[in-house]
Amino acid sequence: MKQSKLFIPTLREMPSDAQVISHALLLRAGYVRQVSAGIYAYLPLANRVIEKIKSIMRQEFDKIGAVEFLAPALLTADLWKESGRYETYGEDLYKLKNRDDSDFILGPTHEETVTALLRNEITSYKKLPLSIFQIQAKYRDEKRPRYGLLRCREFIMKDAYSFHADQESLDETYKDYKSAYEAIFTRVGLNFRAIVADAGAMGGKDSQEFMAVTQDRTDLNHWLVLDKSITSIDDIPNGVLEDIRAEFAKWLIAGEDTLVYADKGDYAANLEMASSFFDKPIAFLGELPMEKLATPEAKSIAEVSDFLKVPMTQIIKTMVYKADGELIVVLLRGDDELNEVKLKNYLAADILEAADEAEVAAKFDAHFGSLGPVDLPEDVKVLADREVELVKNAVVGSNEDGYHFVNANLNRDFKVSEFADLRTVHEGELSPDGRGHLKFARGIEIGHIFKLGTRYSESMGANVLDENGRSVPIIMGCYGIGVSRLLSAVLEQYARITVEMTPRGDYKWAWSINLPKSLAPYDVHLVPVNTKDETTMALTEELRLSLTDRGYEVLVDDRNERAGVKFADSDLIGLPVRVTIGKKAAEGVVEVKIRATGEVIEVSKDELINTIEILNK
Repeated sequence: MKQSKLFIPTLREMPSDAQVISHALLLRAGYVRQVSAGIYAYLPLANRVIEKIKSIMRQEFDKIGAVEFLAPALLTADLWKESGRYETYGEDLYKLKNRDDSDFILGPTHEETVTALLRNEITSYKKLPLSIFQIQAKYRDEKRPRYGLLRCREFIMKDAYSFHADQESLDETYKDYKSAYEAIFTRVGLNFRAIVADAGAMGGKDSQEFMAVTQDRTDLNHWLVLDKSITSIDDIPNGVLEDIRAEFAKWLIAGEDTLVYADKGDYAANLEMASSFFDKPIAFLGELPMEKLATPEAKSIAEVSDFLKVPMTQIIKTMVYKADGELIVVLLRGDDELNEVKLKNYLAADILEAADEAEVAAKFDAHFGSLGPVDLPEDVKVLADREVELVKNAVVGSNEDGYHFVNANLNRDFKVSEFADLRTVHEGELSPDGRGHLKFARGIEIGHIFKLGTRYSESMGANVLDENGRSVPIIMGCYGIGVSRLLSAVLEQYARITVEMTPRGDYKWAWSINLPKSLAPYDVHLVPVNTKDETTMALTEELRLSLTDRGYEVLVDDRNERAGVKFADSDLIGLPVRVTIGKKAAEGVVEVKIRATGEVIEVSKDELINTIEILNK
């Protein structure tokens, strides 16, 4: 492919409106352009990368017997009304009407669609299991689209669905998809982890997320690609390194999820689902008499702790939530934070929200800051995090403004309906399996697999006759990968800063893309320095033909530009190998640069292919 014919609108500077490195590089290197907020055009380079991702996916899904199909993106709302998600999915759902005033949506996902297809076509367990997947655009009306391709209103997604007559079959396919995902993410070159996750709006029970781990920016050795004249990072002056560190500080660390993992063992989970080690409470003696004390102007946990001179671990805080319209009291230890995802899942609630203060005051005769678990109305359900069971002689609100109880004890002074793990874990706590301590890292969600069970088949009447002739709901699984998100996740891990020393001995540096070989839009970049020189261009064409015959995808920079412009663009767009055809073209000698290592070597044209295969493994 001739570069003069390829649409690659590179920018001279990193765009000021980008907040993360991947977004800035995708724009600067001419991979994407924004059409409107959260909606992007994938230009030729990005489209080639995405097609390679799709090809890898198709190969891996073929191995597990998943078959590709394509559903419409414009969906009738009737199916979503059947499943109940039309009202509960939230404001992200694009809703529209046709000329007949019928309700439609733009598909954010396709559980309802495939369930309807199966219920109309498959009636016997003998035709199960079945596994299908598609790769298409999805639509979610994000309130704040941001970070380029990481949070969009239109995005490319692979969604797959499996259908089963029994749980054992679902379990087997779930394992197959997990293995396929691990193979896909390994082949695209990502550092990732599979973690315990929340099923969210998808429904179902078991689920796992796959997270691309955000690279630590303090390790400059990972980020820098050094020119051939620089032997190590120690050669770079401190002032230059400080400038590079200042450049890193400009960019947010991508990844809206916090990955929690054990420094020993295999435990890993999203922060929303993470647990830590918990010991059952032991017998406790020495309960003190409960007293009521005035605590004027002390409303927050920190203020009460200060006023009464007690640690926050000795305080039990009381919160009130509405779960599907029902008031629920939730108790936590004073230094803990409620994990709303855990609470919502525990209650199996469709809608969970903090209760309004006026409503709380009417029910409990006290305002926030003075609420407590003592003498609550009988009709109020009280949930408590399991750590509350360990707090003795606690400080609690008295349900009277300006007062707290001290020395309140469970069962003697207040009751709890149920205990559960409802808190957000802290870094450094013991892993739930006791193997190591919890560590936190930022991560980008790139895939998610779910055991949906009968969540959709029961609500939509998708049944089959089992081996005994009974009508039973189809058991389902769902498996998603954010294809366009993968492109950004790869760039977050593979962005690099190239550092060069000029002939004058100065150091210069610039951002570049260093895509893994499996995803690079082209394998080799041929850069003739002087396009007006016949010998140079003849050798360039000879190399293009020989490389193409060996199966390499080749981009030829045939533009009439200065060599410096060509080299800068070559570094920026990130092809694995650059071959410069320069002053020694008449001798049949070219310069080869390996992007990943910065290694540069001169070779004869006859040794070019062998050199590339040896150096670019």
